[in-house]
Amino acid sequence: MRLRIERLAREVAKFGAVGGAGLLVNLAVFNLVRHVTDLQVVRASVIATVVAIAFNYVGFRYFTYRDRDKSGRTKELTLFLLFSVAGLVIENGVLYAATYGFGWDGPLQSNVFKFLGIGVATLFRFWSYRTWVFRTLPAREAVASAESFLETGAPASPALSTGTAGTAGRRGQGRRD
Repeated sequence: MRLRIERLAREVAKFGAVGGAGLLVNLAVFNLVRHVTDLQVVRASVIATVVAIAFNYVGFRYFTYRDRDKSGRTKELTLFLLFSVAGLVIENGVLYAATYGFGWDGPLQSNVFKFLGIGVATLFRFWSYRTWVFRTLPAREAVASAESFLETGAPASPALSTGTAGTAGRRGQGRRD
């Protein structure tokens, strides 16, 4: 149990590092677009979110989840974009409600509600990315991959190749080599 908590803590820290950098990208692009163009606040926010999504994919794939299954990149990217769009709707829905529902449209208010929307969307994204997008390798595949890496050309153990390895390591029984 302790090992699972430590792994989750490391994952949360890596996710937070990439997400923190993505937050800075998101807010910087948002404020740049707002000050350089005449776009409405939510449109500027959507542009900033799309830029941050691209930034975050690279960070998550090559840093946070670099040890995860890489076999289905097309599926991974499709799911990432699907859940990212859902996060975009959550994030910008908060900003939309504040801006058009309550009339809070000042620069400080827009940034506060943009930040709040990012926070709510981040909870959804963390859950969806780790559950559906960047999936862990099944245990058998991970063990087989590690074993093939460690093998130096020696033939496989008969117990492992016949699938009866589970009976050889029980308590009270010696290994049969």
